[in-house]
Amino acid sequence: MKAKWRGQVIAQSDSTTELDGYHYFPPGSVRTEFLHAAPKTAADHRCPHSVQFFNLSDGTHTSERAAWAYEAPRGSYAHVAHWI
Repeated sequence: MKAKWRGQVIAQSDSTTELDGYHYFPPGSVRTEFLHAAPKTAADHRCPHSVQFFNLSDGTHTSERAAWAYEAPRGSYAHVAHWI
């Protein structure tokens, strides 16, 4: 699977996993130079899985909170820890 943004490949892997309709990429398959941690909101702090959202940016354009990872997922989410 490939994730593209503004014509750039942001992530690519044959080992993605799907959870609740979203595809998650292994951390090593994501071009992190495009990701910038977004400030956590009150809702983010309430998330039981400790979510971190990321803004995508190429230095000119930004898409806010366009990607996320669970830092401490629980239960059925545990297998996507740190996947984006």
